Amino acid sequence: MLALALAVAVRGTATLPRLISDGMVLQRGMEVKVWGWAEAGERVSVAFLDSVYTTSARGSGEWEILLPPQKAGGPYTMKVSAGNTIIINDILIGEVWICSGQSNMELNMERARPLYEAEIASADNPYIRYFEAPKTYDFKAPRKDLSGGKWVSPNPERVLKFSAVAWFFARELYEKYGVPIGLVNTSLGGSPAEAWLSEQALKQFPAHYEEAQRFKDDALIAQIEAQDRARIGKWHSTQDSLDAGHSDPDGPWYRPGLNTAGWSEMNIPGYWAGEEIGPVNGVVWFRKTVQLPPSAAGLPARLLMGRIVDADSVFINGAFVGSTGYQYPPRRYEAPPGILKAGENVITVRVVNSAGRGGFVPDKPYELIIGGRTIDLKGPWKYRLGAEMPPLASQTFIRWKPLGLFNAMIAPLLNYRIRGVIWYQGESNAGRPAEYRELFPALIRDWRAKWGQGDFPFLFVQLANFLEARSQPSESNWALLREAQAQTLALPNTGMAVTIDIGEWNDIHPLNKKDVGKRLALAAQRVAYGEKGVVHSGPVFQSMEIDGNKVILSFRNTGSGLMAEGKGGLRHFAIAGADREFAWADARIEGDKVVAWSDQVPEPVAVRYAWADNPEGANLYNEEGLPASPFRTDEW
Repeated sequence: MLALALAVAVRGTATLPRLISDGMVLQRGMEVKVWGWAEAGERVSVAFLDSVYTTSARGSGEWEILLPPQKAGGPYTMKVSAGNTIIINDILIGEVWICSGQSNMELNMERARPLYEAEIASADNPYIRYFEAPKTYDFKAPRKDLSGGKWVSPNPERVLKFSAVAWFFARELYEKYGVPIGLVNTSLGGSPAEAWLSEQALKQFPAHYEEAQRFKDDALIAQIEAQDRARIGKWHSTQDSLDAGHSDPDGPWYRPGLNTAGWSEMNIPGYWAGEEIGPVNGVVWFRKTVQLPPSAAGLPARLLMGRIVDADSVFINGAFVGSTGYQYPPRRYEAPPGILKAGENVITVRVVNSAGRGGFVPDKPYELIIGGRTIDLKGPWKYRLGAEMPPLASQTFIRWKPLGLFNAMIAPLLNYRIRGVIWYQGESNAGRPAEYRELFPALIRDWRAKWGQGDFPFLFVQLANFLEARSQPSESNWALLREAQAQTLALPNTGMAVTIDIGEWNDIHPLNKKDVGKRLALAAQRVAYGEKGVVHSGPVFQSMEIDGNKVILSFRNTGSGLMAEGKGGLRHFAIAGADREFAWADARIEGDKVVAWSDQVPEPVAVRYAWADNPEGANLYNEEGLPASPFRTDEW
């Protein structure tokens, strides 16, 4: 009887997808689809802007209505009526952008906060709206709707959860065009491109397609997850049971009065693989004593511990102040009032390293900030091994498998009309750059076909500079991946933001997202909005000519002219002869061309520019301040 009552209760009730909700932004200037579900054959009406549109639900219960193109504006109200009535408030009409990719698109304003306190404080624009899709996967079939999410407008608190790239992109567009901007963030850290392809598109890539078929098996997923939980759980429980820092009969190693006379010493930042204990995995404890004046006693403080590989727990004077479970986030801990005192204060860090080199990432902030004073924590720390463990293999990241993210995080969006896509991804495919030449264009074509809006603008970020700079020309998968990205510009209505000058060598998640957003917005002005006069890109290699021992390079997108950023002339050009051995080259700008040569290569045949994981010092720009994209003239 209860089931029958529930069935009667929902008869004649229309429902809407998550995106069609309060605060939404509808795409201006094109037919907009409003859709949902109702009882088969039921009449549904949509009242919007003094017009009423009607339809009937199909046998499947699905219905849709097309609204005619509208000009930017709002806020407006929409009424959807069937057996029930749904009122949707605060609707804007403007520009809708899908924001997708992996962790550098995910990275939010809270993470980038140290660079953007002023921008966060002034983030109060009711005409920018943000919708974040839940992070999930489905290998079986494309989902009809998202499992959650809502439209929000920014204020200094809410903007902290916005994608930093997306926020700065939207802010630039709003300042330029003065129309509402809607951002739909559907991204997932670590995701490879193949996770974002539909099943149909994956058939071009048999290995990925076969893997997607494997993971349609719920039992397989459950088995893998259970095995991972057991294996990883056992590793951590064994490590905890062996950790002398917790089992010491005199008390834990974070207690203030601990005698560290027998402990070793190590300079932080750095990795302990090069220290006395060698390249061990497991638990290592670190301690440092800091002297504070009486004026600091009892004050709250901020502790910055850079980045730590892999996980850490931090104590001050025996009091726990925070922990981080994996290596990538910056360590920013708050010490509440009453913990710090005049005189000696002890900071203790328990580091758990499961594989590779454990320790403290260089060139990051390590400091205690208290009462307007900053105390540098770099330098000698005491350390001691708590427990040595065998390396721990990573978990199986099922959420990154082919197809899953398309089905769960893209398919539910396909009815929503959009202006275009901004995309920041590639790091997870850097080990397979040759495949990316086909994979990335396939993704763009796939999304365009599935959205059914033709060749909508697709703007993407080229990989930033990362890893240690090399002193000599070398091969590079990151350079090859950047090349694959640049080749994708052959597709219509695409644009690329070059970022080889704003990355961080020691962080795959550089914090400068403002310039990324600005460069994407410049690309949007040209590609999406047809601004002919805007210089939207840095110089792009076009052709080469060999003249004796010199190579003459021509470029497009030179803007007001080529320039060398900084002092000392052009850098990071390399030349090779027929032996394929590259040597650093001299280079100078001559008009709209670059002439490069090397005394070591009398008969040059090929040139490379900024061809490295981290092309530190590469400085060819146009006068508008946009960097040249890396390139090579050879295809060896």
